[in-house]
Amino acid sequence: VQLQASGGGLVQPGGSLKLSCTASGGTLEYYAVGWFRQAPGKGREKIACIDRGTNNVDYEDSVKGRFIMSRDGAANSVYLEMNALKPEDTAVYRCAIAFFCSGSYGYWGQGTLVTVSS
Repeated sequence: VQLQASGGGLVQPGGSLKLSCTASGGTLEYYAVGWFRQAPGKGREKIACIDRGTNNVDYEDSVKGRFIMSRDGAANSVYLEMNALKPEDTAVYRCAIAFFCSGSYGYWGQGTLVTVSS
């Protein structure tokens, strides 16, 4: 399975962006999909994950209420709608798949850079 993340860019604080993660060579609905980010000089953190089957989404506390993760089976994609962006959201964002949100992520997309700055 290959994953392609896109949608990053430069946005002002308080603005919005929508990231996409599209799969090829496999059906994304068969997997849990996580969004991860890594800010400059910091470690990677998981910020959201959508489970397979239930499509239940778990969010990391710092993005809860601002970010919305969704899945589109027909498009073989998942999305991360990011609202009320803050400078501390600046990071490289990547998607990855696992059998469960709490599991091991075996396939990763390349990153897309989100920069929140005035």
